[in-house]
Amino acid sequence: MLALVLTMEMINTALEHAVDLVTREYHPLAKAAKDVAAAAVMLAVVLALAVGALIFVPHILEMSR
Repeated sequence: MLALVLTMEMINTALEHAVDLVTREYHPLAKAAKDVAAAAVMLAVVLALAVGALIFVPHILEMSR
């Protein structure tokens, strides 16, 4: 899952640089593209945390008994 988060971050960075290369002035579609790419990174982080919780929480609870 960490690889997914890092991959999404690299895609986000590449998209942001590509958008900046095309236009330096504000454009609503450029903002939308950057926002969606950032949201994809956030979703990957949330999913990674959920998977980590599913894996580790039962073991932590078992050890605390």
